[in-house]
Amino acid sequence: MTDYSEEQRNELEAIESIYPDSFTDEPTSFTITVTSDAAENGETVEATLKFTYVEKYPDEAPLWEIHSQENLEDSDAEDILTLLQQQADENLGMVMIFTLVTAVQEKLNEMVDVKKNRREEEARRKEAEAEEAEKVLFQGTVVTIENFLAWKAKFELEMAELRRKRQKEEEQAGKPKLTGKQLFETDHNLDTSDIQFLEDTGNNVEVDESLFQDIEDLDLDEDDPDFDPLEMGSDED
Repeated sequence: MTDYSEEQRNELEAIESIYPDSFTDEPTSFTITVTSDAAENGETVEATLKFTYVEKYPDEAPLWEIHSQENLEDSDAEDILTLLQQQADENLGMVMIFTLVTAVQEKLNEMVDVKKNRREEEARRKEAEAEEAEKVLFQGTVVTIENFLAWKAKFELEMAELRRKRQKEEEQAGKPKLTGKQLFETDHNLDTSDIQFLEDTGNNVEVDESLFQDIEDLDLDEDDPDFDPLEMGSDED
């Protein structure tokens, strides 16, 4: 008859000597902290496994769970639980805690390697993208007949618009200011403006005589050869 208690007690003593710094014993269970080898950046993956003996261990598998973890993704935790089940099935009838812990240790090291490879692949991808971007920047756009014709048409439109604006600005800047006579000559509507005004007012135009001086009050020298009544009127203005 198998003495399960004796086998369990002997295994606990061996486990405690193998993992003195990570073993914690409780009345019905114990925990072992398993840590992966350190990656190049010093990062590690860690899992604390909690085992509980059942009455007929090792003929029956112990109970286990991941008590705590560090840098362990959810998918990786599921993989560890699956691995424990596989190893337990293969080792029924024999004490197996050391075997289970060793399998988890190797799995954690594999996870570190996977993360390392993932980082290196990401770094290579970013480096390749940077090199490609630099190459494109250095080479510029490859000229084809199609994109050259499209650029040429756009350029000609822009130049035509620029010339139009410049010509308009030059015309506005160099256009002389018309005198009253020039406005009268160029705008024929002014020819009939006075007539139209008289018609609109019914030929009744009121004149303020106070605006005009009496001819007797003006100091005029009609004998002066330079005398010009019209010029006198303009001087009054």
